[in-house]
Amino acid sequence: MDKRKPTILQIETQTTESTLTFKVDADLTDFKGHFKGFPILPGVTQIDWALAYAIQELAVPSQFKGMEVIKFQEPILPDATVTLTLKWDSDKQKLAFSYTSDNGNCTHSSGKMKLGEKSE
Repeated sequence: MDKRKPTILQIETQTTESTLTFKVDADLTDFKGHFKGFPILPGVTQIDWALAYAIQELAVPSQFKGMEVIKFQEPILPDATVTLTLKWDSDKQKLAFSYTSDNGNCTHSSGKMKLGEKSE
């Protein structure tokens, strides 16, 4: 069976914000073929996890409506311990996310996505 999610180490959730710390296990399926000899966590996986955990922890709308201001700055390598910070703005229907490590000293990626309901 394919392993697609990291090992969660800690979750702290408030009404509109959630912080998850996890280990990005080297045996994740998403590392295969991306890239041979130098595996990194694909950007699409980072976006997928941000949305999935926002739905799980913050009960945000599940319909993806688009991306804004996305930056991939430092690769996430196998077995890294990473913190994912999620912030939900219900008025603007936007989810801000960032992946950091080393107590916030290294930003791997960040961005905002527009979410909504299927009927919108």
